[in-house]
Amino acid sequence: MPIDYLATFPVPQQLLPERLRRLLSPIGLDPQERVEVSALSEGKDVSEEVVHLVMAAVPEAAVDTLEVLEAGSNGVVSFSVPTLRGKGSCAGFAPSVSGHDYIVASWGGGSFYTYSLAEKVWMALGLSVSCIGNNEQRLVYDDLGLPEFGVADGEVSANYYWEVSRNVIWRMSNEYLRKYLWMRGAVGVRSFYYSAVLPETPELVELMAGKEYFDLKAEGKWCDGDIRKDERGLLLQVWATVAAVSCELCLEQTAEGLVWPGLDGPMTHARANAQLHGGSIYLDDRFLERYEQSSFYESMPNRYGDTNPSYLGQWAFSDCVRVGRNLIRVPIRALYKPKPDREIVHAHHCVVDGGRVAGADLAEEHVVAKTKRLLDQILDLGDRLSKLGEAVGIPKGAAELVGFSRAEIEANWWTTYPQLCRLAQVAPLSMTQQAFLARCKSLHEVWQRVPDGFMRQLLRKAGCPAEKVKGLGSLKLLQGLLNIVEQLDTQQESVDAFVRDVEPETWAEKNDRMAPLFLTNDLRIADAHESFGQALATLQALGFDTATVNQGYGRALDFVFDGVIGAFEAVNGSIASLLAR
Repeated sequence: MPIDYLATFPVPQQLLPERLRRLLSPIGLDPQERVEVSALSEGKDVSEEVVHLVMAAVPEAAVDTLEVLEAGSNGVVSFSVPTLRGKGSCAGFAPSVSGHDYIVASWGGGSFYTYSLAEKVWMALGLSVSCIGNNEQRLVYDDLGLPEFGVADGEVSANYYWEVSRNVIWRMSNEYLRKYLWMRGAVGVRSFYYSAVLPETPELVELMAGKEYFDLKAEGKWCDGDIRKDERGLLLQVWATVAAVSCELCLEQTAEGLVWPGLDGPMTHARANAQLHGGSIYLDDRFLERYEQSSFYESMPNRYGDTNPSYLGQWAFSDCVRVGRNLIRVPIRALYKPKPDREIVHAHHCVVDGGRVAGADLAEEHVVAKTKRLLDQILDLGDRLSKLGEAVGIPKGAAELVGFSRAEIEANWWTTYPQLCRLAQVAPLSMTQQAFLARCKSLHEVWQRVPDGFMRQLLRKAGCPAEKVKGLGSLKLLQGLLNIVEQLDTQQESVDAFVRDVEPETWAEKNDRMAPLFLTNDLRIADAHESFGQALATLQALGFDTATVNQGYGRALDFVFDGVIGAFEAVNGSIASLLAR
């Protein structure tokens, strides 16, 4: 029969500090819980709470006979070092927690302490380690096979000189800890020392019964300690051994038995695989956010605008087709193809019911298609500027002008241009203001590779005074070029008329067709300087209903995207007409 440690502790649990109650409580089966498996901590507040903790893997049969283990006193598996004697005198050196294996390998000598996950643990679970944190270094263990990040983590080391230099706390995924204990047929046992200064409340004063000292001997010898009076209050000290993690597995995340909208009955791998011409389900495209926001995954859209996330050649989604603005259609058979079940469960969390699908416009343009249209216009801009430059004696390659190579994109799609992938990331209708501003900033920056020097040369060739174009930025330069080309186009002039000595009359005037590009620049500035109100007024002036942003900024992003694409279409169309004559 498992011991109810809180119930058998000599002090009523409502009088105990929260940290001690947690140390005496068993760990449940929640796979998301982070279990404390090692600690060396000292509180700086009035309670002066101290915790020294190690966790041992104890065979189930030995748990009932456990008494207070020695390791809890020092808070480390191995204290100090063996004495150097004759050759081979330490041949049997095998650190342990009173003969039991440990979860975290910890060593200390009174002044210096160091920690890492035990070899048996990370090797049995196939974990990879990384060290982060510069001067405040921590070790983080990941299961890169799935992947699952942060399986276990904790501080690398600490010093002790009158007080600990920093608190050391190691935590581990409940799911993985139980998996290791299950393989070993063991129970996770906490061996710890706990002390704290308690206020002299009426309940504790009554418990002390007028004595200076109260013994904490518990039935079963799993606990030792006392409460004693000192100048600070009532000093509580506890040495205990607690079987905290049972030898049971967490409920596994499984795709077996999931119910999908539009499909009859629970789905299994075998049933899904048999559906050669079976049904499809719809996912909210926020399903992709998990993969887009981690460099471990490949989530680049393909040439058709669809995205099939994959992981280092280990597994991949397939046949994920974008439909409408924010939906993804995937055949159930393709969804259940070999991949970790947790990925299918993640997709299930993003499934969309038939009612929402029926009410959606499945032909509406999505963010990847908008990004592709924008890229097409930028590539066209490079071609047009290159041809115009060549015609007026300023030869320059298209890829040099806009930073994108049409040949490279034809060969390798967006692989070389991660900024396009970022621009095409999921854009929900409920997008936050901050996310909207960040995307507008990316939208503005994606075409900013056009050299200002080249644009100034074009304007000077067209007769614009050098002193007037000298201080202009990219937007004003492009606007000036559009004004000049539009004027020539209106007069049905050929490209030969572009070069002149006389200053064009209207080249510096405001051009409404360029307004969306100026808007994205305002939004970029708003992101940096928190001046969003002015940019919102500009949005409204351009025809956007700003009342809709109460539900999110997704429609505002669509409006800005379409406006920018339209601005480049205007520039490209005017230059193309001039070059065609």
